[in-house]
Amino acid sequence: MAGERCAWVGGNDPLYAAYHDTEWGVPEYDSRALWEKLLLDGFQAGLAWITILRKRETMREAFHGFDPDIIARYGDGDRERLLADPGIIRSKLKVEAAITNARAYLEMREAGEDFSDYLWSHVGGTPIQNTYSRETGLPTHTELSTALSKDLKRRGFKFVGPVIVYAFMEAVGMVNDHETTCPRHGAVRAMARG
Repeated sequence: MAGERCAWVGGNDPLYAAYHDTEWGVPEYDSRALWEKLLLDGFQAGLAWITILRKRETMREAFHGFDPDIIARYGDGDRERLLADPGIIRSKLKVEAAITNARAYLEMREAGEDFSDYLWSHVGGTPIQNTYSRETGLPTHTELSTALSKDLKRRGFKFVGPVIVYAFMEAVGMVNDHETTCPRHGAVRAMARG
């Protein structure tokens, strides 16, 4: 990649670099993909994102392709299986949150509410184009992520605090937080709908 990547990438980890160069900040509009990414951001709480990237495929297998229809029906046997799996983040609270969040997602869908439309309505359907640099740094949360966090919690979602929600918004391109000197800033800006 010509140019300097965002400072948060750091080091030379090819997995982290590939995530930055191809995925982070790219606007995502698919409801299922958005739900999966919100789930992963919840699992990331208190951990480095690289930990999630390294475990993502194993977690995808363990959680039946992150299918909310299946996860919502998980029982005690599934909980035990997941908590015994060394390939995933084995947090009882986070596993419970995944099940709870699957049920909340399905409740929205059954009520005729599209998850993607719901999320993107918070930014008017178009990514917010920020202009942060290494000197200014990135926020960890905003008024918008706080408001979205409160609304997700009201709907029954767990592990969706303002910091987690802001990281999610960055990851799925609801906000373009690539540094202005990063080549991906302009590339991601060009992907915006509207």
